Amino acid sequence: MEDRWNAFMAPELTVSPIENGKLNGLSFAVKDVFAVKGHTNAAGNPDWLDTHMQAQQHAASVELMLKAGAQLKGATHTDELMYSLNGENIHYGTPKNPHSIDCIPGGSSSGSAVAVAAGCVDVALGTDTGGSVRIPSSYCGVFGFRPSHGVISMEGVIPLAPQFDTIGWMARDIKHLCNVGSVLLQDGNEYEADFETVYIANDAWKIVEDDTKITLQDHLSCLKTNHAEIKRKNIAEESLETWSNAFRLLQAREIWKTHGDWIEKVKPAFGPDIAERFEWAATIREDQEWEVANQLRVKVQQHLRELLGETGCIVMPTTPGPAPAIGRSLNEVEMTRTHTMQLSCIAGLSGLPQLTIPFINQKGKTIGLSIIAGYNQDLRLLEWAKQKFVQSYH
Repeated sequence: MEDRWNAFMAPELTVSPIENGKLNGLSFAVKDVFAVKGHTNAAGNPDWLDTHMQAQQHAASVELMLKAGAQLKGATHTDELMYSLNGENIHYGTPKNPHSIDCIPGGSSSGSAVAVAAGCVDVALGTDTGGSVRIPSSYCGVFGFRPSHGVISMEGVIPLAPQFDTIGWMARDIKHLCNVGSVLLQDGNEYEADFETVYIANDAWKIVEDDTKITLQDHLSCLKTNHAEIKRKNIAEESLETWSNAFRLLQAREIWKTHGDWIEKVKPAFGPDIAERFEWAATIREDQEWEVANQLRVKVQQHLRELLGETGCIVMPTTPGPAPAIGRSLNEVEMTRTHTMQLSCIAGLSGLPQLTIPFINQKGKTIGLSIIAGYNQDLRLLEWAKQKFVQSYH
């Protein structure tokens, strides 16, 4: 497979369907953290590749895709150990954003987003801990979905922070996105494709760039239904900055617990921003500050799950703006990461499903509008989106 977009770590990795099913005829790629029998994952870092063995079997999610009739075509690039939202990799290069060639693709499921946006595959699997499916989907102009935490098995997937890790997926066509959802969620129930209460998240909209805000607000008419009540309110009882700081602290502690021993033993070579992030994660302890953050996580989860129930949803921008330029300073990278995580932490802390829908702003840049639904309302959200957006984005 020609890879002029640098989307793939292993473009030659192909696996034929195991059975016939709902995904017959679809091609898919996987982020290079999913086990594929006979393949060795790099997780974005050569030292990881050198210190790990070939997979003995497929990840559970890969197995489900193959049994549903999909064909695997390639493993895609990721940020080092998935600990970034940019998609820039000092070792393997940066996948090229097909919609904005001079801009980052977003991470850490960067290669998966690019492979889909460029038309190399129909759908791609990624992982989403702090926004790693939602953000590159927004930057690259594709549909992206992060499911409710814990509803899809992470077996055979390299973890980052298990308390927040989910499998996610991307597609240009909403029908493909929904069909993959029904396969991976393994839920045969039928859901009404509607929401009774739609919350416009005022605090989320306040931190968004003007061009993005104007464009997305013009598309809010897509939310109108015969009986939905639309309410405007701040989602965070404290502040999104407080929520984001808690998320970053909890995530960092989880990440060090997951990978700290390997890092101390192997002493891998990381890019400057990733190295700095791991160095900070190593300092986090389960002290009073951590306990306050953890109590906030429990409070946020309870608050949002009660607020949304089964038939409520939150509407907000996926990212503060379109994809930033490649080659920014570390300070600029961290500033963008801080603002972006104030949006992405909402679903992260609460464990709720989030769908990002692609649009084009007034300057021709790709941006995303997000819908967050109640816990385990994944298929309701996907069915709603399919009825609203039955079209392909190329």
